[in-house]
Amino acid sequence: MKILVTTVAVALPVAAALAAQAIPEDLRETARATFKALPSTTPAVANNPITREKIALGKAMFFDPRVSASGVFSCNSCHNLATGGDDNRETSIGHGWQKGPRNAPTVLNSVFNIAQFWDGRAEDLKAQAKGPVQASGEMANTPGQLIATLKSMPQYVEWFNAAFPGEADRVTFDNFAKAIEAFEATLITPAPFDHFLNGDDAAMTSEQKQGLALFMDKGCSSCHAGINVGGDGYYPFGLVEKPGADILPEKDKGRFAVTNTPDDAYVFRVAPLRNVALTAPYFHSGKVWDLKQAVAIMGTTQLGEELTQEEVDRLVAFLNSLTGKVPEVAYPILPAETAATPRPVSQILGK
Repeated sequence: MKILVTTVAVALPVAAALAAQAIPEDLRETARATFKALPSTTPAVANNPITREKIALGKAMFFDPRVSASGVFSCNSCHNLATGGDDNRETSIGHGWQKGPRNAPTVLNSVFNIAQFWDGRAEDLKAQAKGPVQASGEMANTPGQLIATLKSMPQYVEWFNAAFPGEADRVTFDNFAKAIEAFEATLITPAPFDHFLNGDDAAMTSEQKQGLALFMDKGCSSCHAGINVGGDGYYPFGLVEKPGADILPEKDKGRFAVTNTPDDAYVFRVAPLRNVALTAPYFHSGKVWDLKQAVAIMGTTQLGEELTQEEVDRLVAFLNSLTGKVPEVAYPILPAETAATPRPVSQILGK
């Protein structure tokens, strides 16, 4: 018994020492060279000065299902701010209960992405806001019908006048998109990882710091870098080993549909990893529901390496440090409809 007690007493300090050694002394400095902490204020966006009036207008329209032809689907339907900024579905449901082709990315921190959508077909949030409105499988609306709807409600007209003073025609499809962008730019989520980058050693646990070191050592940060820990480049899914069709559908060739360049087949915008613990299922196909499984798949497909269970656990611990504080957003009271407001339709409108 004395031998066993002595062994345990010695083993515990040794284990603790080994754990401490796994955290490099220069971890923060190394991380700062690869990543960047979120700003404390709303970031600026190109060609769209952000004002309180634009944010308030964009917030109302983000939650308003009447931007869809059916009056059922709002931006928040697929990018639910209560569930990580997405809808936690394999693929989203749209007009006529059609199933979409890809998993909905989170809207949280999306202002920092190099482009929007998995294939990067929208250059910014303004362009992205226009897409779902007109997509037959999403909101199935038209710009003309949307503007007619907004103009039919005097409160919306007042809000557009306040948000876009000095413009001759203020209630426009372009201004709709600018207001949505202004609101979405406020949806940034500072996380323990940001506090660590800013100098707070206690913000992350030892296991999370070990995971961060491993994340960089393994090369995960070669693609998942920058302020959004991803979202700023395009890479093949299956860089080393192409996953099966159950995860990588053969008919969805990603960015190839945008560029028509053979080298872009199965190339996708790198997923930003902030709040990834909240946004299952994973990948553009939405086929993987477990974060540990997703990490293991990335090891084999992108790194060409079978990660051990301990490595997966540490990497997931780091990813949990990216779960941030979502801004408090009070549900808006929306303008009342009038006799001039177009009625909801169930069929797909012509373009």
